[in-house]
Amino acid sequence: MERALQGISASPGIVIGPVHLLHWEVPDVPQRIIPDEDIEGEIARLHQALGVARGRLRAVRERAERHAGEEDARIFDAQLLLLDDHEITSRVESYIRQNLGAEKAFDVVLLEWRQHFARSTVPMLRERVGDLTDLHIRVLSILLGLGDHDPVDVPKGANAIIVTHDLTPSLTVQLDREAIAGIATDSGTRTSHVAILARSLGIPAVVGLRDATSRLRGDERLVLDGSSGMLIVNPSEAEVATFAHRALLEKQDEAELAKIADAEAVTTDGVRITVRVNVDLPEESDQAAHSGAEGVGLMRTEFLVVGRASMPDEEEQYREYTKVAKAFHGQPVVIRTFDIGGDKLPVGGFPHEANPFLGWRAIRMCLDEPLLFKTQLRALLRAAVHGDIRIMLPLVVSLDEVTATRALIREAMQELEAQQIPFKRDVPVGVMIETPAAAVAVDTFLDESEFFSIGTNDLVQYTLAVDRGNANMASRFTPLHPAVLRLIRRTSEVGQAHGLEVCVCGEMASEPLLAFVLVGLGIRQLSVNPRAVPLVKRIIRGVSASFAREAADAAVNARTAAEAQRELEFRLRAAFGNVSFIRDALH
Repeated sequence: MERALQGISASPGIVIGPVHLLHWEVPDVPQRIIPDEDIEGEIARLHQALGVARGRLRAVRERAERHAGEEDARIFDAQLLLLDDHEITSRVESYIRQNLGAEKAFDVVLLEWRQHFARSTVPMLRERVGDLTDLHIRVLSILLGLGDHDPVDVPKGANAIIVTHDLTPSLTVQLDREAIAGIATDSGTRTSHVAILARSLGIPAVVGLRDATSRLRGDERLVLDGSSGMLIVNPSEAEVATFAHRALLEKQDEAELAKIADAEAVTTDGVRITVRVNVDLPEESDQAAHSGAEGVGLMRTEFLVVGRASMPDEEEQYREYTKVAKAFHGQPVVIRTFDIGGDKLPVGGFPHEANPFLGWRAIRMCLDEPLLFKTQLRALLRAAVHGDIRIMLPLVVSLDEVTATRALIREAMQELEAQQIPFKRDVPVGVMIETPAAAVAVDTFLDESEFFSIGTNDLVQYTLAVDRGNANMASRFTPLHPAVLRLIRRTSEVGQAHGLEVCVCGEMASEPLLAFVLVGLGIRQLSVNPRAVPLVKRIIRGVSASFAREAADAAVNARTAAEAQRELEFRLRAAFGNVSFIRDALH
């Protein structure tokens, strides 16, 4: 096999360690017809496998509770309940009594149940599909003698690199940061859920490897270079030394950049840019608050839901939002309402759809589930007492969605007032510009929105008709396409003309070259991942706004994304030279 596997850079950093190969997919099950005299033995084998799975799940739950806390560990409670479901067991036994081997009988029943739940009109049943899938994999693995490969099996200090097809919510919640040094996945792109979470956790990651799980045996040693998106299999001592030296240089660059983390982001001609931070998990808020950022430009609340067996109640949400607000001591904290759907699903999804990015997600799901949505709005209004919380609505394409949300906010206020629960009345509400429709008609939102935030991950996806999570399409996911740049500029111009703050909070803002063009497009607020704060500030402090504007004009007028990139790189090198942090940032 090739020793160098090329994927997509997802989270920077270089780590060297052993492979922990995780096959977490429903295995192929051969059909096996059994004679009548073997039926009782097969039923006994089924119950033995269920018992092993039950013990395994309890151990996994216990360890997940130690790593991630009681709330996240509850994801496994639903699976334990399903494991004891008499209807499932009796259905499998009935197929065995029709002379079907235990593994095929279980496979058939779980497929039936997953399809039935996925089509259900009851949200709680749809939520169980992921639990059924995990159970499907676990029990079949035992029946087929394939063994268990939960990430919790990695011992602390192993410095292992987990290699898997994708990280599902139930796998993610088990990750022990003291055991896992890096993440590599066959699927995914820079803007997929696993990539965003890896950057948030500060774990080096490579995604989009396509077939690493089938090419690796599991006994190899790897170099994972999250900056270049490469895996080196069984590196030589010379290669290990080279990458270790590069890792040292990266740490030195980070230390040098950290010196300006608290400096103001002001261009050389005096234009001030506000740099805020993206927060994915509330427990990150204390660390993020010391990154040099001026508040939170995007808190992704769906990470309170992904990997959960049930939706968080009002009290839990209130505590988590309050935690972030207090960590930032009165600085703005922009909290996005649930963006569930696409590649960010609760356990089982809401629901499974053929084309989820164009389906029932984000504001659409929230407005169709007003009780769920109002629970979140009540929690946000209450938490706003403790800081400058602002509410942001995802995937809005019509003014009707904003006015409907404002009506629910008024209802939530009336309920809180009647219960004499403290809350803040004048919480700003903003709209995310994530589709061409919203960008073209951005002026229609002016009367009902206090700010705009451009979500470039989805804006690129919908403008270019490229699935942001599809590794096969990663090379076509090009934020510098002239159409994308023109939509950003239009949003910026309309917002500024009417005195509204316009922020870019997608992953585009965290990339040095792209932050440069955003400043040139007139964006004056950027929200980036915590590690990118000093680098983005270094870019801003090293150029003039007028120079950035000239570069953006050239990029907007380019015929292709590649041409736009060349124009920007040429100018950025002219401003900074070939210094190491710019050289690394451009590759």
